[in-house]
Amino acid sequence: MDFSPITESLFIGTTPEADDYDRLRGLGVRLILNMRAEHRLLPDSGTPPMTIVWLRTFDNPFLPIPLSALRRGADAALKTMAQGGKVYAHCAVGRHRSAAMGAAILIAQGLSADDAIRLIRDRRAIARPDAWHIRWRIRRFAATWKHP
Repeated sequence: MDFSPITESLFIGTTPEADDYDRLRGLGVRLILNMRAEHRLLPDSGTPPMTIVWLRTFDNPFLPIPLSALRRGADAALKTMAQGGKVYAHCAVGRHRSAAMGAAILIAQGLSADDAIRLIRDRRAIARPDAWHIRWRIRRFAATWKHP
């Protein structure tokens, strides 16, 4: 598992295995946002168990990340963070989908789309939130975000 801290309460990285759960729990992670359509994570049986939200998305310019998935993930992240928990967003490589989810969370916390993109790019070298098909979804999310 390869990951990067983006803020004190947000991590972005690769797909964790079940034996990585204790490490994530030790970091204070209480929510895992799985952005992979093709890979469901095993449930966490640790104490306390982490919540795993499966947001089935593809890394494909012809199948854009649904805004509803970004909203659902951002809502869950805000609730977790409000209770003192941390969030781990992942996709296969930690480059596109997880970066989009991380940006959505940062936008929900008050950053602009450009600032969120810049922060993720600066904190995770492999991340490409500025890839055209990802940047487009991040900016669309920012334009439509309204916290319930």
